[in-house]
Amino acid sequence: MTYEVIAAHGKEIKAWIKGVPVEEAAIQQLRNTAALDIIYPHVAVMPDVHFGRGATVGSVIPTRGAIIPAAVGVDLGCGMMAQETTLRASDLPDTLAPLRAELERKIPVGNGPGGDWKPERRPGRVDKRLRAGEATMSSLADRLDVILAKHPKLRGDKLAVQMGTLGGGNHFVEVCLDERDIVWVMLHSGSRGTGNIIGNYFIDRAREAIAKKGISLPDRDLAYFIEGEDSDFADYVAAVAWAQDYARANRAAMMDSALEAMRLHLPAFQLGKIAVNCHHNYVEPEQHFGETVWVTRKGAVRARAGELGVIPGSMGAKSVIVRGLGNADSLCSCSHGAGRKMSRAQAKREFTVEAHIAATQGVECRKDAGVIDETPMAYKDIDAVLAAQSDLVEVVHTLKQIVCVKG
Repeated sequence: MTYEVIAAHGKEIKAWIKGVPVEEAAIQQLRNTAALDIIYPHVAVMPDVHFGRGATVGSVIPTRGAIIPAAVGVDLGCGMMAQETTLRASDLPDTLAPLRAELERKIPVGNGPGGDWKPERRPGRVDKRLRAGEATMSSLADRLDVILAKHPKLRGDKLAVQMGTLGGGNHFVEVCLDERDIVWVMLHSGSRGTGNIIGNYFIDRAREAIAKKGISLPDRDLAYFIEGEDSDFADYVAAVAWAQDYARANRAAMMDSALEAMRLHLPAFQLGKIAVNCHHNYVEPEQHFGETVWVTRKGAVRARAGELGVIPGSMGAKSVIVRGLGNADSLCSCSHGAGRKMSRAQAKREFTVEAHIAATQGVECRKDAGVIDETPMAYKDIDAVLAAQSDLVEVVHTLKQIVCVKG
């Protein structure tokens, strides 16, 4: 047996945590989840596990006939995209500062609206003056209009203005070198403000639905919609599917911008063979242990046999492209990163700018107090995380960051 079983009342908790720290608050959060009657067949825990809002980050939660909106979270469809290029380390200039500046110009960062483009505001509808990907964006706008018609408290004005923007927190754009000295572009983001609005709205609706039924829960964040019973269930599924598609399109739009920045400074390069675009905060129906269940991956990547994924480390450590091994006990999943080993507030208290500069030596990135919460020391050891899940994935390529743009 390659996993540990965490004692719980209810369904089993199978955890791939050998050699990695797990705080007690996360363990209790996992136990609360496993106690729900809707869990089937068990909760799977990835080695980057840590306490999270709504549910434990690094957990895979299969539910039968129900979905827990707070477990799916508010950064709906958040995930990774990586693109191999034909460039080699020897093709790069002596200084990467101009390339970083170009990336920052082309991809708006932070939690504001993003860029100078302003949408035409139409009450209750989505603006269709589109910046990029007109066919995709038009389809997304039409789908969101249907959702807004049923749930007018939601907003659609962020749809177009935030397409192609990074967001804040741990979202990033990076240029990396793999073990062959081949250059890659990698980025991390999700469905931005619209996904956040959808997530929070339906979390509140689920709490109201559970309260009306008089169901007692170990944690109010575990409130759920029941398939075929709650009228909001189908609407939530449609809204989450929309947000996940928006997140995937947003990553593709940013990748186009990043590659355009690369071409301005390194015009000779071409795309390589490998491109990966994968979610790690999402829900979808899957078949496991003879049942169709709703699988929520809260900070986890699907890792079916042969399927490629991206597991990033911190901004000063390596990241990896992995191939899934299709482990049934993990519900065909793997970690979504190294995982935090402390809160952002604790990292800001414990680490100095000088320590951060030392930890990110050789990486063209921000080296100021504003990114101390994202310093490499705030994260678990990526090597330990990979060792703990050696039966879930195999490493295809190892990437080392040389440029990092943080949100």
